[in-house]
Amino acid sequence: MDPFSRSVTIALADIQLQTALDRGTTRGVNARIGAMAETTDAAALRHQARLARERALNRLPDLLEQLERNVVANGGHVLWARDAAELNRVILELCQKHSVRRVTKGKSMVTEESELNHALEARGIEVTESDLGEYIIQLAGETPSHIVFPMLHKTKEATARLLHEKLGMPLTDRPEEMTRFVRNVMRRKYLEADMGISGVNFAIAETGTIATVENEGNNRLSTSTPPIHVAVMGVEKVIATWEDYAVLVQLLARSATGQRLSVYNNLMSGPRRPDEPDGPEVFYLVILDNGRSRILATEYAESLACIRCGACLNACPVYQNIGGHAYGWVYPGPIGSIVSPLLLGPTRAPKLPYASSLCGACQAACPVEIAIPDMLLKLRRDLVQAGDPTPGWRIGMKLWAIAFKSPTLYRLGGRLVGWLTRLLAGRKGYLRRLPPPFDGWTTSRDFPAFGAPSFRERYARRVHKT
Repeated sequence: MDPFSRSVTIALADIQLQTALDRGTTRGVNARIGAMAETTDAAALRHQARLARERALNRLPDLLEQLERNVVANGGHVLWARDAAELNRVILELCQKHSVRRVTKGKSMVTEESELNHALEARGIEVTESDLGEYIIQLAGETPSHIVFPMLHKTKEATARLLHEKLGMPLTDRPEEMTRFVRNVMRRKYLEADMGISGVNFAIAETGTIATVENEGNNRLSTSTPPIHVAVMGVEKVIATWEDYAVLVQLLARSATGQRLSVYNNLMSGPRRPDEPDGPEVFYLVILDNGRSRILATEYAESLACIRCGACLNACPVYQNIGGHAYGWVYPGPIGSIVSPLLLGPTRAPKLPYASSLCGACQAACPVEIAIPDMLLKLRRDLVQAGDPTPGWRIGMKLWAIAFKSPTLYRLGGRLVGWLTRLLAGRKGYLRRLPPPFDGWTTSRDFPAFGAPSFRERYARRVHKT
């Protein structure tokens, strides 16, 4: 069994995971629908957001250069990283330059790509995730399972046990008490940190402003309390104007958490000015490519428009049943089934494009109207053209092609299979188990016997009558 199928099998049998997914995704879907219904014209708003992202991607090189000029003009520094290894090296060099020993870190999917935490810890630097969900899974030694809700795979009961074991928290089933306990632990971390690292939700090119969106205030503390702030972004996060930001930020909140606007919308334009009471003394913006420029030049450029709201994950029936870890990398769900093969290479994630029923729920939920099902189909095409690494699939498709090219073989094969399935099914009309390699179907559902007469026979009779 391949790694993806093995992970799916384990996920489907995990009762705690199924409980957490049912609670989390249902709540997420309903909250998004309610928040979008409050808008005057949700379709027009989504279309505006789509155009904003298209404008940014069409002008990406120019906007990145404009962003760099304005960040520098604001007193900050801009560094570039071609891949994940270079990103880690750049940040490690900054830590060495400023004698950094402790880091607090806001939520950042880009640094998950590079496994930055492990790189820093290997050099003896203490890293503390400041987002509540990220902090909890850091304590558990796990990775995020959702783009917005990193601990969606955990129930509150499991979280309480973890905090009790790791931090000595008195057992409770009240989320507000758990939050209060972790907040008290985190206060000391902010005050002792030498550097704060954050992600970037949007980078506004026209003023060199970095925008982050959150609900806890942890990111604001991570970026303003330590003397050094390092913001890390993928090249696709840049947008052109404040008008574009105004559209995107409200759609991000409505799509991600069902809010009209997130509690904290942080806007940072360089280090602290002389007349400002707080903020970092030094500001660095690190811009990562890691394969994004390659995607921009392909028919999959649209995938870079994603604003990482997680709405497609919540709406996806596959994600609702298997969770995020089964996808095997940083980005789960429908958008992850596109981004992961594109960034890692199709043969590194050959099962992900098939982890979809193509029902279209993801595209219907996407705030920037990304045609996710279309791209999943194209990736399946690419896998076939590249030579799908699954031997059974290759052999099966060759045999299928031979049968389809011969009317006689197709007719005889249909009759044989129809007779055989009806014989084995008997009065039940279906088979509970198929032999390998077809047993994947009957692992979770029955296989109906072929009908008689066949469609070809029915059609031939109708034509003959007319």
